[in-house]
Amino acid sequence: MKHKYTNGQIVEGVITGIQPYGAFVVLDEETTGLIHISEVSDDFVRDIRQYVTQGEHIIAKIIDVSEGPSQLRLSLKALNYSSRKDRTDKDNKRPLVPDAELGFETLETIMPRWLKQKEKDMVKVDLSHALLEGNVLDYQEDVNRIHEMLHAGTGKGSDYTGWLDWANRYDKEEFARIKTAAKRIQEQADVLLVCGIGGSYLGARAAIEMLQGPYAQSDLEIIYVGNTFSSTAIVRILNYIKGKRVAVNVISKSGTTTETALAFRMIRQHMEAVYGEEEAAQRIYATTDAKNGLLKPLADTKGYETFVIPDDIGGRFSVITPVGLLPIAAAGIDIDALMQGVKDATFEFNTPDLTANPAYTYAVARRMLEKQGKVTEMFVSYETHMLFVAEWWKQLFGESEGKEGKGILPASVNFSTDLHSMGQHIQDGTKNIFETVVLIDNPIEDMLVPEELNDLDQMNYLAGKSLHWINQKAFEGTLEAHEVTGGVPNILISIEKADAYTFGYMVYFFFTALAMSVYMLDVNPFDQPGVEVYKKNMFRLLGK
Repeated sequence: MKHKYTNGQIVEGVITGIQPYGAFVVLDEETTGLIHISEVSDDFVRDIRQYVTQGEHIIAKIIDVSEGPSQLRLSLKALNYSSRKDRTDKDNKRPLVPDAELGFETLETIMPRWLKQKEKDMVKVDLSHALLEGNVLDYQEDVNRIHEMLHAGTGKGSDYTGWLDWANRYDKEEFARIKTAAKRIQEQADVLLVCGIGGSYLGARAAIEMLQGPYAQSDLEIIYVGNTFSSTAIVRILNYIKGKRVAVNVISKSGTTTETALAFRMIRQHMEAVYGEEEAAQRIYATTDAKNGLLKPLADTKGYETFVIPDDIGGRFSVITPVGLLPIAAAGIDIDALMQGVKDATFEFNTPDLTANPAYTYAVARRMLEKQGKVTEMFVSYETHMLFVAEWWKQLFGESEGKEGKGILPASVNFSTDLHSMGQHIQDGTKNIFETVVLIDNPIEDMLVPEELNDLDQMNYLAGKSLHWINQKAFEGTLEAHEVTGGVPNILISIEKADAYTFGYMVYFFFTALAMSVYMLDVNPFDQPGVEVYKKNMFRLLGK
């Protein structure tokens, strides 16, 4: 069949969807095209949305029809697009084609055939098992409003939204010092004590354990202290480090967090007794406020190297700042790749379009399930090295939205282990739970099950199968049991692999989803007034 369109032909169409790598165009009922970001302008294009908008009528030149009559490649720069004609309805300020007629499902179907250069999505959200009563896209107007509010800095708690563009403005000189200090720690210590609580250690621990996996081969042991009042834990750690080469990264913005300050006093005195005050100072690294608080003047007096906790980023968002980056780098993880993941996610999630932003899709689905009576969200993983990602996630969501008598309770399980305990309640208990299952497509390690001659354990039916394949079948069987038999909604979040880039991308995904989801409750996502109550009571009882 002869092509309806030819190379070099000038055509008109409607922008029906925008992704970081290009814009989708409908020319007629049968024909669609792609304008790749490289075909927008001769100048470097950082954000394609600065050149085109969804629903806009455009004029473009066909540069390739080889993919077939319904899969064209288009160019704007071939027509000097800086002088393009604006064909929107100027009186009503609306696109000529209504949003409902833009044909996203058609584009979704054909996209894979003609986006060969597009990399895999780092984070994918699947709502096909979520048992939603309604359509996520019905919330597009609310999402538009909140997205604009978030990025304009006009919402509640906007003084703490510095994470939004952190990847584009962090201090490169300090970043280089972090990498230098990390190498020094590796050379000078057998054990690194990360002394902090909440966001001051959870993000780093989540990254290190997720990316290195269990029983990692490392010359540096990392122990997390200053996050408990347990006398047994504190004394045992002090005894454990005797005779070992030790460094410490103490993390506290104010320097007055009691759990952290108490542990650091005891560790500091131990190190000064062992090394002397001067050498101990070379082994202590303080991450704290740039000017204020108690830790900064102590560090200056003692001569510790210091790193800054930004004023506009709260603790539970701080894993992408020196708070998380120094221990992560000391563990041998590539923080350049991590920050590149954050940077790419910063770009890709900066759109309110629910068809293009999986973080917002997840955020809306949470609120929809809450309206259906699902008030507990269970973070589910099938890898033991995701345990502290779940702990980090619980702080992020619990501390952000549990306010004013509102919010979904964040909880977590690790399958298949917890299928033999909590799985019973999820399957047959009170129907107020939904599951958010976070899957890793490609495991860190894998191997095949060996065959055994006499099959005494009757496991030969699995011989030749990979351990990851077995884990996947456990997931599939559980999903069917919980969703179909138990009626438990499941949101599926897939990440490609456990590496530094993907971790950075993933945490920004959850940051973005959190901000949208909590603003939909009309509460401040970035404060934690309830946390201060226990501190006040404790200080009274301690006689402070």
